Amino acid sequence: MSADFVFEVDNLEKNFGGLAVTRNVTLAMRPGDRVALIGPNGAGKTTFVNLVTGHLKPDSGKVRLGGNDVTHFKPTQRVHHGLVRSFQVTRLFLDMTPEEHIALAILQRSGKSGRMAGNYISHPGMLFEVDELLSTLGLTAMRHMKVREIAYGQQRLLEIALAMALRPKVLLLDEPAAGVPQSDTGRIEEALSKLPGDLAVLMIEHDMDLVFRFAKRVIVLAAGEIIFDGSPTDVTRDPRVREAYLGSYGHDRNVA
Repeated sequence: MSADFVFEVDNLEKNFGGLAVTRNVTLAMRPGDRVALIGPNGAGKTTFVNLVTGHLKPDSGKVRLGGNDVTHFKPTQRVHHGLVRSFQVTRLFLDMTPEEHIALAILQRSGKSGRMAGNYISHPGMLFEVDELLSTLGLTAMRHMKVREIAYGQQRLLEIALAMALRPKVLLLDEPAAGVPQSDTGRIEEALSKLPGDLAVLMIEHDMDLVFRFAKRVIVLAAGEIIFDGSPTDVTRDPRVREAYLGSYGHDRNVA
């Protein structure tokens, strides 16, 4: 593959017993790519995420970050190489504030997470970065509130802020709008639109309207293998995708 790619997956395979859950998956992303990975329940999306982030070991295939083979790296090592993931369900500390969460993430990135204890306040550079992330994600007004006191949609935004605090080269968003009321999904979209232009983003999402507004490229996974990799316009016209996943949604968009 080209040296221009920041993230590469080459012929990834995973079997559980006699069941193939990931079958010859190959994809690559360049800096700035906005890619959506979609597919029906049971398509293997979660397994794929766990394989590329190091939470599962593949039976065969390679994962590369910036040209470096990280196939056998632990999850934390992959984070240090620039692959950062958000989760379907928030994993936040309910009695900590958004400001404290982001400061802790910055300290973790710099290898100083043992120095939390409020000392981050005395570091102007860190506070500037915290302020910037809170502002970008629209969280400044609740910076000192406990997480348990803020809305779920804002908690999802905080998770994106935490991921950004780790300064990823590749950001993997696992259903960022899951559980968020429809009235709040606009905040998620606005946050995604403010992500750095050179950041490669791979988003797994079931909200097809969000997918089509966000993605410049769509990859469809079905029965553990990629059945489509192309533009959002073309995906609605692909008969295999309609049969496997989109159904009437694809037909309606094509008619429109």
